[in-house]
Amino acid sequence: MLTYAQLKDNPRRFLAVTSITRDEFEHLVPVFAEAYAATQSHTHTQAGQPRQRRAGGGRKACLATVEDKLLFILMYQKTYPLQTVHGLQFGLSQAQTNEWVHRLLPVLNITLERLGYAPERDPVAFQQSRVSSGPPLAVQLDGTERRRHRPKNPEKQRAHYSGKKKPTRIRT
Repeated sequence: MLTYAQLKDNPRRFLAVTSITRDEFEHLVPVFAEAYAATQSHTHTQAGQPRQRRAGGGRKACLATVEDKLLFILMYQKTYPLQTVHGLQFGLSQAQTNEWVHRLLPVLNITLERLGYAPERDPVAFQQSRVSSGPPLAVQLDGTERRRHRPKNPEKQRAHYSGKKKPTRIRT
């Protein structure tokens, strides 16, 4: 079973698993812990039912610490594996993995928003964001070409022919 304690002392593996360094991870932990604690209730279960036991009662969690929870969701976001495979790495079933993913993704989004790392989804708001107010960024677009029907008009054919491949294609 994969845990934060196993990975924290190996920077290469930690970076390979999460795409961030340990320092960046530790910068996220307090905000993630605060956001996660806000989603937990001491009087009700995750399903909204009144608790029969005190919080922490029952079986021990596979994702026991906040660091393990953050590692779980960052690894899921980076690799996007099948839930069965991801669950095997953390000692969870597919159903438990699905539940944890749906529980932790909103917490991760809140964490990234609070720290200012969340991507801007609204193009109008992007213009006013602090990213666009800085120096201009060098942008590299990665596009693919899709096949399309070849137009009969020779001028339109030239407009859609990339010169690299025989079929007529559209860049997307």
